[in-house]
Amino acid sequence: MDAALVVLSGGQDSTTCLYWALDRFGAGHVAAVTFDYGQRHRIELDCAARVAARAAVPHTVLPINTFAALGGNALTDSGIAIRAGVDARTQLPTTFVPGRNLIFLTFAAALAYQREIHHLVAGVAQTDYSGYPDCRQATLQALEQALRLGMDYEITLHTPLMFRSKADTVRLARDLGTLPALADTHTCYHGQQPPCGECPACVLRARGFAEAGIPDPLVERFREMTL
Repeated sequence: MDAALVVLSGGQDSTTCLYWALDRFGAGHVAAVTFDYGQRHRIELDCAARVAARAAVPHTVLPINTFAALGGNALTDSGIAIRAGVDARTQLPTTFVPGRNLIFLTFAAALAYQREIHHLVAGVAQTDYSGYPDCRQATLQALEQALRLGMDYEITLHTPLMFRSKADTVRLARDLGTLPALADTHTCYHGQQPPCGECPACVLRARGFAEAGIPDPLVERFREMTL
């Protein structure tokens, strides 16, 4: 049977995609890969491990220290503030890590090649996102073609959230039975648990759950802990 490798950050979207892959390819035919790239919100690495363990899928963590060495973005450089809005020069959020998804998916494809896996799954979306150009469908289509040519290997990139709003993604998670797993996820750019509720990632996540009319299992988890 076909198998899939899911790029699992430990966040809401990639966790939903993990369960989407399990639904499509079946238990025993899905694996996950997480990248340690020097991110400030390193707690997401632990979350990815818990999500993978809950889903009973093999989980690989690959180190990439180049992004931290490059700096220049708020996710790997502690000297740059995480804030709403865009940079005046680039017109992109300060949390944009140039080339991140391109590198992640290239390494994921190389791992898939070694394991004879022909399907990659990534939780990128251009409908309701933070303005990152490497989340757009045109980018992923071009990358898919480059990977096929560069490795002489049949590989397919699946982006099940590409045209879904955050509310639609929450509804999909509900339909896939993913909501309990979302209690173990992490979204906050500040790496805080409970989430800060103020950074752009927290705001986007909260809006999605509010618009879907579904309580966020992560928020509920911490609320129950304080009762």
